[in-house]
Amino acid sequence: MSKDQLKEERMKILDLLAKGIIKADEAEKLLNALEGIPQAPEVPGIPVFKDKKAPFRMLKIFVDSKDGDVIKIQIPVEFAKLLKTGKFNVNLQDADIDIDSLIQMINAGVAGELVNVESADGDVVRIVVE
Repeated sequence: MSKDQLKEERMKILDLLAKGIIKADEAEKLLNALEGIPQAPEVPGIPVFKDKKAPFRMLKIFVDSKDGDVIKIQIPVEFAKLLKTGKFNVNLQDADIDIDSLIQMINAGVAGELVNVESADGDVVRIVVE
């Protein structure tokens, strides 16, 4: 599979996740399959320990404004670029969150709590990478 085909297939999986058709764990399995990471067969009642890449890091964004706007997002970091495409039914521009800067920090290896702001007006913004 060419690099462009692989990218296209990955975007299809991300789109399914964004639309809520599949869950994050299902998206992870599909992405692993695309990359040729073998999946151990699942046997009911027997735990399976997989030798695979590190699990998805999660980007968590929480905004609670005094105006009553509440945003709670928890997505795999790999999907964070989709926040800019409008495929998620959430408007982060009102919260003044720069997704490009977040992606740059994450790509540089930053993890943990990136932002924790509680304004005098009662607005709360938390951004965490786990």
